[in-house]
Amino acid sequence: MNNQSHGKPRNGAELLVQCLEEQGVQYIFGIPGAKVDTIFDVLADHGPRLILCRHEQNAAFMAGMVGLLTGTPGVCLVTSGPGVTNLTTGLSTATCDGYPLVALGGNVRRGMRHIKTHQSLDNVGVMQPVTKHAVEIYDGNSIPEVVVNAFRQSQIPPLGASFISIPQDVLTAPVDAATIKAIPSGGPGMVDIQGLKKAAGVINRAKLPVIFAGVSAGRKEVAQALRSMLDNYPVPVVNTYQASGVLSRELFNCYAGSLGIFQNQPGDRLLERADVIITIGFDPVEYDPEIWNRRMNGTIISIDDHSPVIDRYYQPEIELRGDIAANLEELAKHLRPRTDDPTANPLVMEVQDALLEAKVQGARQSGYPLHPLRVIYELRNLIADDVTVVCDVGSIYVWMARYFNSYEPHRLLFSNGQQTLGVALPWAIAATLARPGEKVVSMSGDGGFLFSAMELETAVREKCSFVHLVWRDGSYDMVKIQQILKYGRSFGVDFGHVDIVKFAEAFGATGLQINKADEIAPVLSKALSLTGPVIVDVPIDYRDNQSLCAAVSEGIGH
Repeated sequence: MNNQSHGKPRNGAELLVQCLEEQGVQYIFGIPGAKVDTIFDVLADHGPRLILCRHEQNAAFMAGMVGLLTGTPGVCLVTSGPGVTNLTTGLSTATCDGYPLVALGGNVRRGMRHIKTHQSLDNVGVMQPVTKHAVEIYDGNSIPEVVVNAFRQSQIPPLGASFISIPQDVLTAPVDAATIKAIPSGGPGMVDIQGLKKAAGVINRAKLPVIFAGVSAGRKEVAQALRSMLDNYPVPVVNTYQASGVLSRELFNCYAGSLGIFQNQPGDRLLERADVIITIGFDPVEYDPEIWNRRMNGTIISIDDHSPVIDRYYQPEIELRGDIAANLEELAKHLRPRTDDPTANPLVMEVQDALLEAKVQGARQSGYPLHPLRVIYELRNLIADDVTVVCDVGSIYVWMARYFNSYEPHRLLFSNGQQTLGVALPWAIAATLARPGEKVVSMSGDGGFLFSAMELETAVREKCSFVHLVWRDGSYDMVKIQQILKYGRSFGVDFGHVDIVKFAEAFGATGLQINKADEIAPVLSKALSLTGPVIVDVPIDYRDNQSLCAAVSEGIGH
């Protein structure tokens, strides 16, 4: 490294970079500044690859998605003051949605913390509400300890963000500490055999047991264990938006839909009628229990790797804590064959018929602007199950979550806890890095697109190949439809026209436009065949959007 080659002692920045390498970090998403330029100087010659971003919030989005898809917490690096405060939305999203991430933020020299100077901030105080773990380094020789514990905290369930504040002089001062190797956080605990037997007995006696799969069910090993159990003991399954893809195509007989936000889906009727609900890796932030469990009719069994948050509408009678996959594998051994098939229940069949009818309706839509169901129908037919699809928040998110069938975990991705606008484009960049050579499709409304569209330059510079669809209607439509339902009118939700194609071309990306329904398939096929970022303008017809949130109530706000 530079300083060592000139005979100088190692400084804090060099030690920090070595510690990140020890943790297996491949990328650092960052924006430079004077308080962290020592780290940037080290990265010029050594360490993880720097991805220079256009906004700190987007750097955090990218780091979180890399963490989710690789299993190693993603890392973002920013300077002091507004560099740190701009991270808060990204870190809140990671913590709320369960994405492992470690953020590094600069601060003023330790000797200046007691006076008023530019960009001086209580970084830890700012970050504590939006992270699992926040700490400032006061001694450069403690860098290895701080780093390894930040990574461990990020990976302990429930997953989330850690933050490390680093004063400028800690980075420049000499250090002599050794790095600490990556130490796994350990398993989530032993399987409770007696609890499993009790749970199995309740399920075996149930007339209509229903599995409700949540965010942690999307982990590969958990999805595999669930699928194996369902092969031998079929049960109707509903999932949250973040658990999309937990069931394979072969298990469609068990599938009863994706649920969230508004209680107006066919699968919601199953939860109301179920006498036993088995929640797997469910986080209440995904779908408020006060909505889906207001009547509290069924017995709830929670299977998770940490204690669930209890509220008046979510009170599991049996909790199976520990390794979720191991719990499912052991539970399957205690489930006895049934004389009936819960997936053949008339209500389950009715739910599945409703889901198939939506697909048929999508194929029939031929109007212009384009109906969401037609866009979804054509896209699903065009791409394989192993294509990564990332979706922004807004009306687009509800349409996609409900009607775009995904058959592999972590292949259809949403921000569901914070419902953060603007995640799709940064996530697409991250997905191309975490899954090199694989197809990536992202999408947003025209409102969410411009929240983070400056990163299109990053995508072009880094030669990222993905297709991004912009569903354009000229408004913040998800807010608009709720305003109309509540107040009979909308206000402050409409904005001016942006030429999406010219916008893309201005950044050096490819811009395409769909001008009629019959062009959807050929335009998307062309987009998927190109290299580099491709932005597709999709004029969308949201006239049916009020059906998405027909259950909106002032007593249950979103």
